[in-house]
Amino acid sequence: MKQAVEHQSDILVIGSGAAGLTLALHLAEKSKVILLSKGPLSEGSTLYAQGGIASVFDEDDTIESHVNDTLIAGAGLCDKSVVTYTAENAKSAMEWLINCGVAFDKEETVTGDDSTAHYHLTREGGHSHRRILHAADATGKAVQITLQQQAIDHPNIQVLERYNAIDLITTRKLARPGNRVLGAYVWNRDEEHVETIRAKFVALATGGSSKVYQYTSNPDIASGDGIAMAWRAGCRIANMEFNQFHPTCLFHPNARNFLLSEALRGEGAYLRRPDGSRFMPDFDERGELAPRDIVARAIDYEMKRLGSDCVYLDISHKPADFIIKHFPTIYQRCLTFGIDITKDPIPAVPAAHYTCGGVMTDLHGQTDINGLYAIGEVAYTGLHGANRLASNSLLECLVFARAASQDIEGLLHKIPMPSPIPMWDESQVTNSDEEVVIAHNWHELRLFMWDYVGIVRTDKRLERALRRCLMLQQEIEEYYSNFRVSNNLLELRNLVQVAELIIRCAMERKESRGLHYNADYPDQIDNPKPTILQPSR
Repeated sequence: MKQAVEHQSDILVIGSGAAGLTLALHLAEKSKVILLSKGPLSEGSTLYAQGGIASVFDEDDTIESHVNDTLIAGAGLCDKSVVTYTAENAKSAMEWLINCGVAFDKEETVTGDDSTAHYHLTREGGHSHRRILHAADATGKAVQITLQQQAIDHPNIQVLERYNAIDLITTRKLARPGNRVLGAYVWNRDEEHVETIRAKFVALATGGSSKVYQYTSNPDIASGDGIAMAWRAGCRIANMEFNQFHPTCLFHPNARNFLLSEALRGEGAYLRRPDGSRFMPDFDERGELAPRDIVARAIDYEMKRLGSDCVYLDISHKPADFIIKHFPTIYQRCLTFGIDITKDPIPAVPAAHYTCGGVMTDLHGQTDINGLYAIGEVAYTGLHGANRLASNSLLECLVFARAASQDIEGLLHKIPMPSPIPMWDESQVTNSDEEVVIAHNWHELRLFMWDYVGIVRTDKRLERALRRCLMLQQEIEEYYSNFRVSNNLLELRNLVQVAELIIRCAMERKESRGLHYNADYPDQIDNPKPTILQPSR
């Protein structure tokens, strides 16, 4: 039997994308941090984010305009105070990134004999101004690589790669007084055993849950771990019915998960039917620059109406050198599949992309459990409402990571290190010889979520989905209770829990708004409220 392993740290950060890295770097100046990464340190949604980060840098733009665009995209469900806070803190968050060394694209303006360099700002759907800072079409990669190197080099940050967080440890779970987080049980994927991490504070920065759907732009690790763990620990969850389907992912059998950036449409790309005709002007006066929920539903409608496997995204009417300069990653990737985007339209389909709901927090990222924070896509702050405005996602990571760091710093010396906590008990479980059960349940879950809880829903579809979900939960919990953990089992357990939360939120919303469209309730209600689920335990 392997000897029990316990780690201790002031702060445990679960997740190593933009939110987790930013929080770790802010806190490491005054405290010890353990940064947990489920896979390789760089693997996560941040790495694949193409478009950019929204912030007011143009003299003709205003914070009020950014706020207004966000509120419009959020379809009446944003918390205006949170939106304003985010927009007001955007520029300083971006300046911190720039000081860290992230090289955003610049362009020169020539006036007579003088030239001045300034940041190139692009425009994306739902934005009324050019306000998207970007590093070509691989902004997330630039952010990820820059911040992770600083984390690796920092003496106060201990990086644990290939570790799955299993569950949070709280005073309530251990029948101790109060309601405070004490740490987490984690699974060392390389050594294949469970370890314990004891910490004064824990931050969830685990990203979203789009892997619950059959087709997604997200990497494999986006399995809703933080949302499921927080729910099991007793945190409220909100607005899980609002899962954003990115309108345009590359449609090709070998192009799994490849996103076609919003910035393509921002720079003039058209959406076309197979016969070459445009269709977005038939759905919205903003055409291709309409918010993502409108564009995704329009594509879904046209594909079903025509019986087509895909639609086409066409930027070939722009100069070739312009396309290659601004979209080098997309250009090269498409070339590997025989598509020259300077000449050919790109086959595209919608795919699950972003989780707008999540763990409820305040403006500091604090959850319902003392000492437990949630930042980035795992959190519900009220910023996104019923639909996320393009390029507000990485921005949220940066702004709320800094807010959480400031809150934790003010409390750090007031909170003692938790007393020892029980080690993980594996004495009653065995190794599984039926991994096929996990594979089968995994496929069934993602397929019925796509079919019944996708872009267009009905009450009957949601009822079917819930019945299947509850049956799967029972099977998976029985499996979990009898066999040793594995990466696939832990992710499946979390995904089926997140699926239930999505379905229950969708069933409670008796209207169509933003990303949630129920054909049985096509209209919007007056005075909409967030959908909030409260754990019974």
